[in-house]
Amino acid sequence: MTGVCDQSTPEAIPPSDRGAAVDPEAWIDRHGDVLYRFALTRLGQVDAAEDVVQEALLGAWQARDRFAGAASERTWLIGILRNKIVDRIRQNVRSETIDGPSTDSVGAFRDGLWIEAQQDWSASPDGALQSREFRSALDGCMQALPSPYRETFCLLEIDHYDSAAVCDILSVTRTNLWTLLHRAKLQLRDCLNHKWFSGRGRP
Repeated sequence: MTGVCDQSTPEAIPPSDRGAAVDPEAWIDRHGDVLYRFALTRLGQVDAAEDVVQEALLGAWQARDRFAGAASERTWLIGILRNKIVDRIRQNVRSETIDGPSTDSVGAFRDGLWIEAQQDWSASPDGALQSREFRSALDGCMQALPSPYRETFCLLEIDHYDSAAVCDILSVTRTNLWTLLHRAKLQLRDCLNHKWFSGRGRP
């Protein structure tokens, strides 16, 4: 099984099959692994990922008459799953306390601005998935992130929600949002330095 940050969607339904009759019995065989990895990336817990996939499939079944075939079956299912994931994150943040800005090891912060320039580093899966080994290392590092950091990173850097939407989903201010993203990137960078770059002639 590939790493959870693998965003590829192999075996997508070809254009000629778009608009074909919805076949819920085939959804798990066709798309189950991709849907599960998609959810696990964003939620970080096996049980939670399995739950939202089941919720998404149930929601898709209930909405099957509205599937017009304008997009592939997989794209339609992922769209439903994405909404279920956001709902789950909203539920989670109600019981979580997210730390505000501080002047600890993540960098000095004052009046909504970083005093120290943030290091120009990105672990976005859009650009850096070089090999199976790298994906495995990134998978482990994503799993190790505290949930607010992982959720922030995924919503902003993988799913490309705008910052206002993410603030609303996570119930944080813009200042806290950028603090969370900064800390997520620092932890991912440090983890990848340890798991991947060290010993390969890279800093």
